[in-house]
Amino acid sequence: MTEISRLEPGAGDAATPVGRLALFSSGDFAFNLYWQAISLYLLFFYMDALALPPATAGLIFMIGAIWDGAADFLAGATAERMRLSYRRLVGWGALPLGLAFVAMFAVPMGAARWALATQILFRTLYAFTNVPYAAWTTRVAQTSRDRSLVAGWRMGFGSAAAALVALALPWLSARTGSYGAASGLLAIVGVPLLVIMAWRVPEPSPSALPVDRPAIRAGLATLARNRAFVALNLAVALGGAATALTTQSVLYFFRYVLLNTPGGPRSLAGMALASLVAVPVWTALGRRHGARTAWIGAGALALLLPAGFALVATPGSGETAAFLLAMQAAFTGVALAAWTLLPDAIDWDEARTGKRVEALAFGTFALVQKIALAGAGFAIGAIYQANGFVAGATQRPESLRAIRWLMLAGPVVLIAAMLAAVIAIPLRRDTLAMLRRA
Repeated sequence: MTEISRLEPGAGDAATPVGRLALFSSGDFAFNLYWQAISLYLLFFYMDALALPPATAGLIFMIGAIWDGAADFLAGATAERMRLSYRRLVGWGALPLGLAFVAMFAVPMGAARWALATQILFRTLYAFTNVPYAAWTTRVAQTSRDRSLVAGWRMGFGSAAAALVALALPWLSARTGSYGAASGLLAIVGVPLLVIMAWRVPEPSPSALPVDRPAIRAGLATLARNRAFVALNLAVALGGAATALTTQSVLYFFRYVLLNTPGGPRSLAGMALASLVAVPVWTALGRRHGARTAWIGAGALALLLPAGFALVATPGSGETAAFLLAMQAAFTGVALAAWTLLPDAIDWDEARTGKRVEALAFGTFALVQKIALAGAGFAIGAIYQANGFVAGATQRPESLRAIRWLMLAGPVVLIAAMLAAVIAIPLRRDTLAMLRRA
């Protein structure tokens, strides 16, 4: 927990050069080459390529995701306690992260223990590079408008990476004969990009840092009393779980319900492009009306879409793709608003209490998200197996119903709860400006 004086009247109001913000945001392209591969294909890789039982694959994915969250928390606590340089953690971790990514997709068939071990290694390295990168945002962009811009650009770069991964990973694995070789080609792009970004983007230091090092327990107590941070974490966990249930159901829905295997990767790529188109819309809405208002609008849209799609008795590939693209556009607004409000929640509590918790807040934020994602991944594997799912075979009617309704009903329940949490966030468009003036 660090006490600084950045929110004195007029502090932090200077605009950051746009080129610097753009270069910094490009780091999310590299990180999303890795993250989107996990989100879109890792569970599918375990079930279909490694031939692991669905419950086993879901359990491995859940353990890895929970550890991912714990590693995020440890990374944030370490950076907060030791005041490590964010840019050095990102720069020096780029190469080991890329190698671990390749190892995760180079596991031989049926090797469940190796699958878990390589996933744990990758997620650990990812945490100790990605959490410092995320915390770096509070220093690169010091106004809410700049943070909305950075969040939009980061989402844009992430969406571009998602489109590339959705199309390229299965295509490259088919051409090279393995997911390991395909992931290596993605790492060749990601590693240099992170190194260049860390080398060229400066890391401004907050003023008036105290000499003593912060106590992690005191920092956690401060975060627990931060109403904005607590409500934000609850909302983003529910929204993240809803997103995961939708996106991770796509390949199964197209392959087994629609009997259109190539349509799955194409729809995932289309969803990424939908994010790319939606980013400037949500960015403009967030900058004009506030991120919280944009979040509520995105959540309302995500509630209406599954209800409409459920009314289609026998949806085809076209109707399903249109539904998924619209859902992804809504989820983009949710993610962009969350990343905009996180630095604001940190500043809001500092202005009220005089105490600042920075890297630890980002680590805790990531931990909560990963627990939610772990639950979603485990739910998919467990529910599929309970309903008789067999990878690569013709599915029974109950398996098909499970695939369909897990993609529709599950997100609706989670999104409704998410909106209640968003309404409880005590941040408005002009909250920080009013606190600075006060």
